[in-house]
Amino acid sequence: MSDTVQLNIRSEIGKLRAVLLHKPGRELDKLTPDLLRSLLFDDIPWLKQMRIEHDEFADILRGRGVEVLYIEKLLTEVLADNELKRKFAKDVIELTHIQNTSLKESLVEFIASKAAAEVTDIAIAGLLKSEVDNIEFDKDLWSYFTEDYPMYIDPVPNLYFMRDPAAVIGNGYCINKMLTEARRREPLLVRYIYENHPLFAVNEGRLWYDERQAANIEGGDTLVLSSEVVAIGCSERTSAAAIEALARKLFAECPEIKEILAIRLPALREFMHLDTVFTMIDRDAFTIYPGIVDRIQVYRIFPGADGDIKIQTEVDLNSALKNSLHLDSIRMIESGGGDAVDAAREQWNDSTNTLAIEPGVVVTYSRNERTNESLRKNGIEVLEINGSELARGRGGPRCMSCPLARDAI
Repeated sequence: MSDTVQLNIRSEIGKLRAVLLHKPGRELDKLTPDLLRSLLFDDIPWLKQMRIEHDEFADILRGRGVEVLYIEKLLTEVLADNELKRKFAKDVIELTHIQNTSLKESLVEFIASKAAAEVTDIAIAGLLKSEVDNIEFDKDLWSYFTEDYPMYIDPVPNLYFMRDPAAVIGNGYCINKMLTEARRREPLLVRYIYENHPLFAVNEGRLWYDERQAANIEGGDTLVLSSEVVAIGCSERTSAAAIEALARKLFAECPEIKEILAIRLPALREFMHLDTVFTMIDRDAFTIYPGIVDRIQVYRIFPGADGDIKIQTEVDLNSALKNSLHLDSIRMIESGGGDAVDAAREQWNDSTNTLAIEPGVVVTYSRNERTNESLRKNGIEVLEINGSELARGRGGPRCMSCPLARDAI
């Protein structure tokens, strides 16, 4: 492992050098049918197979020279500091549903008494009431009303989608404000690593957004198209207010960013993030779900006077991309080979959620056969991984990765 990681993302397609992942763990084993909706799953995945598939994903990245870092390992190293561990335990408890002050205090003591690896496991996998022996606290009415609920701390089963709680733009990062209660703890884990792990010390002070701000934004909506242009989806999970706040910050402190393309999507689960319908795969090539083309609006945001911003309506996505990226033409490769039925079926399993690891080379799920065939016909090298269980969380290779450093293109 490198001594430091210099954050550097100035495109979606530059050769990937370092990435942050989370290997699915015990948190998935705590999914039950009655918790699926609240924890954002449509089905209960088979954890053993998920882990095999995730290892295949990580191995493909390593085989192409990518340094793979795991959030669970880095967090455990941070929590070896007992003072940080206690502070972290308190922060975790503050993000739970618990309303009883006495119980909160007792759980902080319980967690802080554990070894660092156990604390990491609790923060990710949650804490069942049955896993806590003889904890003492003063009962109140809330305690009686919630006696039937099995957990003190809910799991965070979506954490393997590492793209969403954080995003690197240029030489700085965003720790994102998640929309749903089920994912509110994830940015906390990222923040403890970025603020306290020596790997990231070289990046101190380069924070473009953090989860303590008011407006929601998630990393699946953030695409760094070039050193000068960032596209951000205004989606079910990312608000217009967050896009404007991030734009002002970037224009003020990351002057190489000249404009933001704000892409408005229907606020629906099937289009929950921009990268579920659109990703960049080469200098002039993008993959897109054809069912979204007529349902989006594009706005260009650029710096105004005195820290303000200006907003301009764009004709369509194609012309906006050509103008912003200074291209004579672009290639829009439709998922499902452009067939409406195949595209809809494969989009449900994240056919457009590709991870570019260098220009024209992408990682995809093998199950999306029509889309992969179309990509290859257009000269794209496709590296396939199995995703029968990983896809049950409604995310693909891009969702599962948080790139930290890429080469310039």
